[in-house]
Amino acid sequence: MRLGIERKPKPYKGIGMEGMIATWYAKNTGKNIAEFRDLAKRIVGAVPSGGSVLEIAPGPGYLAIELARLGSYRIAGLDISRTFVRIACENAVRAGVEVDFRHGDAAALPFASEVIDFIVCRAAFKNFRDPSGALAEMHRVLRPGGRALIIDMRNDASASSISAEVEKMRLGHINRFLTRTTLSALRKRAYSRLDLERMVQAAPFGHCDITEQPLGFEIWLGK
Repeated sequence: MRLGIERKPKPYKGIGMEGMIATWYAKNTGKNIAEFRDLAKRIVGAVPSGGSVLEIAPGPGYLAIELARLGSYRIAGLDISRTFVRIACENAVRAGVEVDFRHGDAAALPFASEVIDFIVCRAAFKNFRDPSGALAEMHRVLRPGGRALIIDMRNDASASSISAEVEKMRLGHINRFLTRTTLSALRKRAYSRLDLERMVQAAPFGHCDITEQPLGFEIWLGK
């Protein structure tokens, strides 16, 4: 498919998801295909037949690929990691589906205005260098009536919630330890509900609906 905050957003200064790190992440998250399939089914219920879906920060592309399996939708994915773009493209070819994976920045989406029906961003918003810019860009590219869904960690997620999430991944002992350690570190970058509400209020969306879960939030946005 070609298509005023109390706590200031934190520019990401961590290790980039490239090379071996991206490959390790892709291997581990690939074990959660059932979760990606369930989310894909929820999303297509909000997308018109033949509509367009953009996944921001798709990583290895598992969710976008599952979306492409579900019908005649136009699916695109944009990631800041060149390694992830390569892996996602390879995964789409193996799956026999067409997804337009490309490299780019969430705060400068390479799409025309009002061309996307639905945007999803999963487990990445807390790492954006310019989250306010990303929200403005999401609003710009959405069609009138379009929706966006951001799924991410909450900064008050408990250690037990993190452990429960890791156990669901069915990882080996070493990868369980590494994943639990990574999530615990990422929690420090995550936003609170108040952070998110204020950020959205300052963005063109102006309003959001937030659903709380033990590990994170679902933030629903509409244009």
